[in-house]
Amino acid sequence: MKNKNVTFLTQAAMIAAIYVVLTYVFAPFSFGEVQIRISEALTILPLFTPAAIPGLFVGCLVGNILGGAILPDIIFGSIATLIGAIGTYMLRQQKPVFGTLPPIIANIVIVPFVLRYGYGVALPIPFMMLTVGIGEVASCLVLGLVLYTALSRYRNTLFHPAV
Repeated sequence: MKNKNVTFLTQAAMIAAIYVVLTYVFAPFSFGEVQIRISEALTILPLFTPAAIPGLFVGCLVGNILGGAILPDIIFGSIATLIGAIGTYMLRQQKPVFGTLPPIIANIVIVPFVLRYGYGVALPIPFMMLTVGIGEVASCLVLGLVLYTALSRYRNTLFHPAV
């Protein structure tokens, strides 16, 4: 039992750390009305391990803080990632492409409202849904599926069952 808890915490911590590093390194285009957050490719990881759920949430939270986001963005942006991660985990028995949809949808719905009411961006919300959606499709769907394909071969080596 203790070994499973250590594995779970280690996986979650590693995922959070990688998310933070990717967000911070690619910060110039990880924030704003038009954003491609490379770290969002990691939202495919709940298909491999449930430890990705807290890992992605904490990683997004810390990444937003270090990226200089305002409090509503820190809170609601992280919640969008949490919702997406839970949704992806729930779809783990489906084809991987379906696992990319929850984070895309969660961010399309939540982030434009943060941009409008948190940052005061004057663009129409439907337009920001489109721009955020394009970035999410690029990072979650395209890069996420590339990551999924690369990691699938090593699934049992990298992601020992945590629970």
